[in-house]
Amino acid sequence: MPPHKPVPPLHARGETTRSQPNIQLVFDALPDMLSAMSVDPATPQLPQRLLYATSARLGGSGLDVSSLEGARASYRAGFLGRVIAFANQQQEIPRSLVKSLAWHPVRALSFLPSENYYGAKKHYVDWIAERQLRTGRYDALHTWSGDALRSLIACRQLRLPSVIDIPTWHRNKGHLKGFYTKSEREAPQGGTASWKDRLVPSRQRILLEYALADVLLMPSERAAETFLEAGVPAGKLHYVARGVDPGAFQPGPPPEKFRLIFVGALIERKGVHHLLRAWKKLALRDAELILVGTPHPEIQSVLKECADDSVKVTGFVKNVPEQLRQASAFVFPSELEGAAKATFEAAACGLAQITTRESGDAVIDGLNGRIIPPNDPDALAGAIHHFYHHRDELPAMGQAGRQRILDQFTWDHYRQRLLQAYALARKLSR
Repeated sequence: MPPHKPVPPLHARGETTRSQPNIQLVFDALPDMLSAMSVDPATPQLPQRLLYATSARLGGSGLDVSSLEGARASYRAGFLGRVIAFANQQQEIPRSLVKSLAWHPVRALSFLPSENYYGAKKHYVDWIAERQLRTGRYDALHTWSGDALRSLIACRQLRLPSVIDIPTWHRNKGHLKGFYTKSEREAPQGGTASWKDRLVPSRQRILLEYALADVLLMPSERAAETFLEAGVPAGKLHYVARGVDPGAFQPGPPPEKFRLIFVGALIERKGVHHLLRAWKKLALRDAELILVGTPHPEIQSVLKECADDSVKVTGFVKNVPEQLRQASAFVFPSELEGAAKATFEAAACGLAQITTRESGDAVIDGLNGRIIPPNDPDALAGAIHHFYHHRDELPAMGQAGRQRILDQFTWDHYRQRLLQAYALARKLSR
């Protein structure tokens, strides 16, 4: 694969990212940015021995995939010192470079609610990363939001550059908020409930991580806006997006009937309740809505309300590419994401999409899909109605979407953007 030109951080690209940014300028520039120039790992601008720390697994699904691809960036460039992760589910990076916490003592807390248990894991990986940094064996840190306060403090004390991965929006979601959340202010100050609540990363902990890190990795333009709106300096932000393997996710033949597919957790935040009601209202003939994911309790009543033979819920499936290849188009009307992995996978499978800016940067309105406002059932129904009655437009949109993946959003592009982030962190930490 030809080397890629580095992607500059947001502040160097000249976009206006408040209110209504010109996102088209970003995408117009990306192909040139990614086409011709590589980073030489031997140059002093990159670390020599990076510590990569994550409370996710190394390989799997969801953020586990992003964690693996992030670790691969420094490993393939020759400067990975060690990975700290909660399980090792890959074969490429040697075990000698992976500190797996699969049998960590925090497992004794697995009886706790998931939010508290995951919080305990984050505290534990942060503690391990801090101890590793203080050995003096590493010259840079890549960590994840919520996993990082102690290790970022260590980086400041040791004068080491640090990069923090942000999986979604700013903790305040683009609003001005106090240092404590309402639940944190009202939480009991002692007893069993207090220690359990303290396991969950607090707002103030996350905000301190933002302040301590040299570079914050932005998964999408909309996510970056929320940081700028919260007053974070633009010079700390670096656009990475996510990636997809276009070899694993490939187009299939168009189905005989109109088949609209959604992939993800079946929850209200992702707009599934609006999707179900819009679908029921349209009552399209010879059409199917496929929901690939596990229904959460909050969506059960809407599922019952809108259930009919045209709506199929698959639950969790292992072979997502095969499900996508059997669809006519993809829908993802989320109100808040970092960069929804499913939208990149659907684009790689050649599917036209109906989605929101809040879902990430996989779609350009009119080129490879339709961008609608979040929480707008009428706009959602209108877009579905248009796709259904203009199916002849969908193949060209799907081809354009896959080409954008090949040009801009493979995992190779993601790793190249990470190398640029490491170089920026070294520059800013001096």
